[in-house]
Amino acid sequence: MTLHDWLRAIGLVLVLEGLMPLLAPTRWRDMFLQVARMRDGQIRFVGAGAAMAGALLLLLS
Repeated sequence: MTLHDWLRAIGLVLVLEGLMPLLAPTRWRDMFLQVARMRDGQIRFVGAGAAMAGALLLLLS
């Protein structure tokens, strides 16, 4: 994987992350506040699940 590939991947993540606050800022803020109220273990569990799903998608592609 080259530097160009990494930059494209990071760019895609930034585009996807920016869509929610762009299209639905109120809902995004509400969701952000809900996450802020979660315990650390819950946030880690969600993060681990997202990381595993992403790794699986990369392996399958």
